[in-house]
Amino acid sequence: MTDLQGIRQLLEELPPITLDEMKSIRLMKRTDMKFVTNRATLEMLLARCRGHYYAQRVDGEVLSAYATTYFDDAASHRMFARHQAGHRPRTKVRVRTYVGSGLTFLEIKRKDNHGKTTKRRTKVASLEAVLQERAGEDFLTEASGLTWSDIVPTVGNRFRRITLVNFGKTERLTIDLGLQFHNYETGADGMMDDAVIIELKRDGRVPSPILPLLRELRIKPQGFSKYCIGSVVTNKSLRVNNFKLKLRSVEKTVAKQPPHIL
Repeated sequence: MTDLQGIRQLLEELPPITLDEMKSIRLMKRTDMKFVTNRATLEMLLARCRGHYYAQRVDGEVLSAYATTYFDDAASHRMFARHQAGHRPRTKVRVRTYVGSGLTFLEIKRKDNHGKTTKRRTKVASLEAVLQERAGEDFLTEASGLTWSDIVPTVGNRFRRITLVNFGKTERLTIDLGLQFHNYETGADGMMDDAVIIELKRDGRVPSPILPLLRELRIKPQGFSKYCIGSVVTNKSLRVNNFKLKLRSVEKTVAKQPPHIL
């Protein structure tokens, strides 16, 4: 990953919020909006967040490392295909590790017909415990109707996450950067190091201080699934017609020069 010092300095200028203070705004059932930009524009955005947002710190760290592995059925990649076709409801199964703490969770994400996202999770010992010992299978079956015999690891990713919370504590903003992918089926690796994925998470449509800042910097809503994009860039055998257009749109956005705004 390229140097993050400028981003770190901007985050250090925001007042801190701890994990304990975040408990009241977990937003496990929420409405999401995603945006895509690049690192240069992100720095402009973070400078404008002063006076509006806290920055989460975990053991003093403002850029938390995440590692995620997604699962799908090996034959048809049904979860990938449903997302590409825009079908709802749809489900994703993943194991996520918070690298700094070593905590690992099996997570089931479901998007319903109304666009609401619900996430359920249970703690597991590790990704290896899932792969070798079928850890979390009772939860997997209860939450999704699947067993570990039905699905296999397909795509893994690593990234750094910034978490901001507005002063009113009514929303959470996650900012992911430094995306790296590994495909378990093909062995291929990929990266989108300059891409920045912003996700606004809130219950309902409460006023948000970030939306006018995003508009000012011409950062527009744009869907981005780490699982689907990671699949596209690491598995050439998938039928990815719709996501080819999405990938080109993302690449164009990431390559765009930041706006000249004082």
